Amino acid sequence: MSQVTSESLHESAKTNSITYYSIFVVSFVLFLTIALVGQMLFLRWRSWFPGAEGGKTLIGDVRAAVYTFMSQLT
Repeated sequence: MSQVTSESLHESAKTNSITYYSIFVVSFVLFLTIALVGQMLFLRWRSWFPGAEGGKTLIGDVRAAVYTFMSQLT
């Protein structure tokens, strides 16, 4: 009986992990697209994303914004 429980917990953790990374990738692509368009139009896009205000690189700022966004989901 305990083996069935541990297997179902393992499957649940695997499903949660896949869901988390799926949301992360979709959010990252969306935020990166917005940031690239803003960068090409010479807009101050970093102020649009929470967590990206003080960064120096495009990818680092987008990653910080996505992590901030993801922390708000839980």
